[in-house]
This record gives sequence, C-alpha cells and structure tokens, in this order.
Amino acid sequence: MSFNHIVFTVAEPPVAVITMNRPQKLNALNAATMADLDRAFTQVESDPEICGLIITGSGEKAFVAGADIQELADADPVKAQGLSLHGQRIFRKLETMGKPSVAAINGFALGGGLELALACTFRVASANAKLGQPEVKLGIIAGYGGSQRLPQLVGRGAALELLLTGEPIDAQEAFRIGLVNKVVAPEEVLNASLKLLQKVRANGPVAVNLTMQAVDVGLSCGLEEGLRFEATAFGLTAATEDRREGTRAFLEKRSAVFQGR
Repeated sequence: MSFNHIVFTVAEPPVAVITMNRPQKLNALNAATMADLDRAFTQVESDPEICGLIITGSGEKAFVAGADIQELADADPVKAQGLSLHGQRIFRKLETMGKPSVAAINGFALGGGLELALACTFRVASANAKLGQPEVKLGIIAGYGGSQRLPQLVGRGAALELLLTGEPIDAQEAFRIGLVNKVVAPEEVLNASLKLLQKVRANGPVAVNLTMQAVDVGLSCGLEEGLRFEATAFGLTAATEDRREGTRAFLEKRSAVFQGR
C-alpha cells in the first residue's frame, strides 16, 4: 500500500511505524495526510501479525505541528463540522483498534498533532518536545477530540489551562501533569517507544485487548457500565489458553508463552 504523506514500515518484533512525512510543513495534518492515516490504521488493525503501532514525525522539529491552517481558513460551518467529525472518526479508529500505540513525540505536538497523540495508548516525549492546544488563538476550538481526551488524561484544571490559554508546555511539564508517560533524550524516542510496546507484547494478547476495551468502556460510559464490562471480560479470559498458560507458568516459576487464544 502506498501513501502520500506518511512512511509506513514494520519493525521487529512486528510493530508498525508510521512516520508523518511533511517536514516542510512541520508534518501538519491536511486532508491527504488524514486519508493516509485512515488507511494505515485499517492496515494495522487488520494485520494479525502486527502487535502494536508507533507514530512519529520526520525531521527534527515536529511530531505534528497542527492542522493545515489554509484548509481551516477556507472552511464554511458545514465543511468545518465535517472535517471535525472525519478527524474524530479516524482518531477513534486508532484508539479502539485493540492494539497498543505509542506517540513518539519528537518536537512540536500542537493542535491536531497533540490530539493524535492523545488518541494513542502511550506518549513518549523527546526532552525538547513542546505540546499544546493553540486553537483558541485562531478563534476556533480543538476539533479532533482534544476537548474530551485531554481532561480525561490530565484532569479538568490542567486541561482547561492548555485549552483556554493556547500556550504550549515543555516535555517535563507534560510529564508532571500526566500528559506523557516518559521523557527521554531526542535520540532515544523511538527506542523507548519500542521498548514500551515490547513490555506490553510480553503479556497475554487477549488480556491486553480486553483491558484496553474495559478502560475505554469505563471512560465512555461510566463506572457501572465499566464494572459490568470488566466482569464479563474477566470471565472471558478464564476460557482462554492464555489464562491457562499464564497461571501454569506462574506456578512453575517460568516465563509464560502466550498464543493469543
């Protein structure tokens, strides 16, 4: 499958790596790039050999520095709403594909770029990264899920400060408020992201998938629905070969070898 504005590769173990590839535009998200992401996420989701996904940016300056401002400037209300719904759908696909993802943030992650990172399972930031939601400075609001995911991740107060001032924060502040999982040297961003996915991959694939679903249900539907889903998922895991292997390996004091069934 060919792409216009991203580079799609597969690393070992089988982890997909998507590199945003519009360095002259600081990897800004335009319609063609969003279409590339949509197709790439579908490919990752449908390929049983791929166990996870890393998203990063080309060049040294940016992960994704936002959306394409020219496209936004030309949009009437109906088109603007459509752009928002389209982007939300694509990022939701990433969030719910059942495979863990890491945003390897190597520079600016602003506007739609931060919203892309928020839809990932984890965020690993370069020490020189800058993160923010500057939409209010353009007279608009976050449209790809930022107003919803950011408060869930960092809390109402910290989220509103980012969303209402439009001011970016550095990687250490992002780590302090829980926006990123870890901060590493610029040259270590991809390696640290891969190591994080390897830790997840060592566990039971069915359990990983159901855990991600349980968290999503709880955040989306509330505690009672989340607890019901958790109990059902817990019961489902009891029927898997992975559960038998995991408990047996623990009792035999050895590493488990999971098969994902």
